[in-house]
Amino acid sequence: MGKLTVHALHAVLVVMLAGTVFVQVSMVWVLVSGNDPEDGSVPLTALRVITILGMASAQVALVAVWRLVTMVRRGTVFSHAAFRYVDAVIGAIVAAALVWFAVTIVNAPGQREDPGVTLIMGGIGVAILGVALIVLVLRMLLAQAVARDVEAAHLRAELDEVI
Repeated sequence: MGKLTVHALHAVLVVMLAGTVFVQVSMVWVLVSGNDPEDGSVPLTALRVITILGMASAQVALVAVWRLVTMVRRGTVFSHAAFRYVDAVIGAIVAAALVWFAVTIVNAPGQREDPGVTLIMGGIGVAILGVALIVLVLRMLLAQAVARDVEAAHLRAELDEVI
């Protein structure tokens, strides 16, 4: 991965992290200040708490991706240490799906006249879980690459002994 790509990705991650922190701080400020106008249609307090949790799951994924990009730049991504960050990304995606299902549940009573919206939102939650499954498959590919890298190092060591 080139330096320009790494710097561009780090810049995007910083902007996204700053944006999620801003949203969290805004939601916490509204909750703490008591300026939470409820019109009764959707429980805004519940949605704000869910938003804070959703932003936290995004932040976990962003930090884990940052660490993985750093490992790629250093050439150490094919090691057992990378699994911790990939597992964090998978966990964050699953948490985001659960948060989305919570939004769907909170929003469902307001959609009695048009239940299709709730079905679409549920489908989006399933799609988010699908992304977690894709990352899980990529984790398995990483495990195979790490195993091959360890095997290659072992064979190199044996070859060095023979020579």
